[in-house]
This record gives sequence, C-alpha cells and structure tokens, in this order.
Amino acid sequence: MSAHAQMPGDGPHPGRLRDRVALVTGGASGIGASCARRLAADGAVVVVADLDEDGATRVARQITAAGDTALPRRVDVTDPDSVTGVVTEAAALRGGLRIAVNSAGVNGPLSPLAELPPADFDTVMRVNLYGVFHAMRCQLPAMADTGGVVVNVASIAAHSGFRGHAAYAAAKQGVLALTRTAAREYAGHGIRVVSVSPGIVDTPMVTSLPPGATDGLLTAVPLRRTARPAEVAALIAFLVSDDASYMTGSDHVVDGGYLAK
Repeated sequence: MSAHAQMPGDGPHPGRLRDRVALVTGGASGIGASCARRLAADGAVVVVADLDEDGATRVARQITAAGDTALPRRVDVTDPDSVTGVVTEAAALRGGLRIAVNSAGVNGPLSPLAELPPADFDTVMRVNLYGVFHAMRCQLPAMADTGGVVVNVASIAAHSGFRGHAAYAAAKQGVLALTRTAAREYAGHGIRVVSVSPGIVDTPMVTSLPPGATDGLLTAVPLRRTARPAEVAALIAFLVSDDASYMTGSDHVVDGGYLAK
C-alpha cells in the first residue's frame, strides 16, 4: 500500500468518491445507514434503498442536511422487479452506478435446526441470500461498461457456528460463494466484488434479539465490546475506494478478534 493510501480507520475523506453513484440496500438503519452516510461524506451520490421507505427518507435527509447528496428509494430485495427498478434508476444518475453495498438482511426467529419451520428458513434465505442474488444480477450488468465495486455484507456466522442461527448462517455462507464467483466472472469488466463479515455490531438487528441471545458472545471477543456501525462502514468505504483496487473475491472480517482462535 502506498504511503498516501487511506486506511479504514481514518475519518471521512471528502472527494475520495466524488461524483460516483452508490446504491446501498438496507440503508434505513444499522450498517446500511452508516454506509450511506459515510459514502456520501466521501463524496458519493448515494441512493438509500430500503423496504422501510420512511427510514430511508430519514437517512437521506440526514445526509443532505450535512451538505452531501442522497436520494431515498423503497426496495423489496425479495422482489426482482423492485430491485431492477432501483438499480436502473441509480444507473441513470450522473456517470452510472459505480458502487453497490448489499446490506439488507433479517435475523429470522432463533430455533434449533430440527425445530425451524421451513417457512421461516425460506424467509431468511429470500432476504439474506436471494436478495443479494437479485441485487447483483442487476448491478453487475449496470457496471459492465464503467467498472465498479460490489460489497456484500455477510457475517461471522458464515465462518463459525451460532446456536439457533441455522438459516442466517446458511444464507451468509451463500453470500460468500456468490461474492467469490462473481469476482472471478466479472474481473474482466473492471468490476471488483468483495464481502465484509461483521461480528457483533450495535444495530437494531442485534438489540432486537430475544433476551439472552447474545449471552457469552462478548466474552469471546478479545476487544470486549460490540462494534459500532460506523467502524464497519469505514472499512466498506475503504474497500470501494481506489486504495483497494487490487482487492476482489475476498472476505474482510470486522469482529474484534472473535474468530482469532
């Protein structure tokens, strides 16, 4: 890395992503919202997309109030037509779609595998895995002429077993496979595809878990705390920048050392 390359832990770098159009799914809260704010602060024009349209609007207003540029849009990542519409709109802005962060996801009910209703398993897969598939299926062609970067948000659950999270872990493992495959298939088009695997992050997805669901997890984290969404967003902002131009097909863990066993 050059002496001038910006490291993930740095603060915003206004202008680093100037005039690049970025689409963030799951942008209404948590990691997605932090990504939208950070990419906008770095100069990107951000389309904040979420099923929660009011939440997406709130985040977009925060961004514009800070002097940056964002557009809120409703998207249902389980609906291919909904995803196509949002990607097409983003691709028509300025110089075309250059950055995509696929962050939309749900936990689903916690249950031992043998007690997990098939309908609940299907719901988690449709959002967390099929949602990424639908998004990438549109984003990759949209970037074929200009190049770009796709970042898929996976999880440490794709790397380590978590009791009660069979569907979530299976979906996130699938996200890693989609990432690696697309990275090989589209490198010739100037498109990089990477994933990020956060650990325990202070987001509504974590705080809404049933009491006791995270008991004992923090004691296994060497840094002894949850991550802030902004810390994950900082890494993603680095990965989509030119400073990460030789990174593709890789997964980047942000877990406070949880997997360092």
